[in-house]
Amino acid sequence: MKISVIIPTYNRADFILRAITSIEEQSILVDEIIVIDDGSKDETKNILKDQNVQYYYQDNKGVAAARNLGIKKAKNPWLAFLDSDDTWNNNKIEKHIDFHLNNKDIYASYSNEKWIRNGKVISLKKYQQKAQPTFINSLDLCKIGSSSFFAHKKVFENDLYFDESLPACEDYDLWLRILQKYKIHLINEELINKYAGHENQLSFNTKLIDIYRIYALEKHINSQYKKEVLEELLIKTTILLKGAKKHKNKVILEKYADKLRSYEDFLNLSKL
Repeated sequence: MKISVIIPTYNRADFILRAITSIEEQSILVDEIIVIDDGSKDETKNILKDQNVQYYYQDNKGVAAARNLGIKKAKNPWLAFLDSDDTWNNNKIEKHIDFHLNNKDIYASYSNEKWIRNGKVISLKKYQQKAQPTFINSLDLCKIGSSSFFAHKKVFENDLYFDESLPACEDYDLWLRILQKYKIHLINEELINKYAGHENQLSFNTKLIDIYRIYALEKHINSQYKKEVLEELLIKTTILLKGAKKHKNKVILEKYADKLRSYEDFLNLSKL
């Protein structure tokens, strides 16, 4: 199996060599490492000059655009993703290869992960535990870590890319769209390390994140799962409105109160 690894990065000069080293120390080596620099202002470019990577720089467009460029630049049929502040265990690629060689009808997989803060492993809450993903059980929150995702290029055909209009939840959005067409298998082993607590972590710094989950869910209102999607939209919109009311955000209150009513009406009609 020929494999390209895609690393999006933005001002992560302090971490990126650690990520690359974890790829180079795999028990089975990959064929290509692609770094997409999403407009870094730090020393990222200089640090990577002597590294065996394919380096591409783009003006800052966000992590979705960076990953999409990596997908398009990749020379190999199998793709693995690694965020520049994460690392892989040295048998991660081997585990994915073994699975796909024995399950040739499945074109995407991901692994469990270990979270580390200040050198200590963080115990995950029950709702954060991984499970074999389906479209239905992936509606509530993002089940798949981007740094654990491994897939054949065919799952990205027909413009099935990360949505570049999303500043957050671009992974949640894409996994739902992929799960409409393909199985994604969980390799239930902790094969990646996620490091929490440093600056510019997107998931921790994005305000009103449910706005982006709602946007992603709305793409599936007319799908075969419209009842389940609408029920999840009601939950997420109610949570968003509760926060908006607390913070007296009139713009959010007006817009999403209207949306909530429309979801309720659509759900009632779908039950007729």
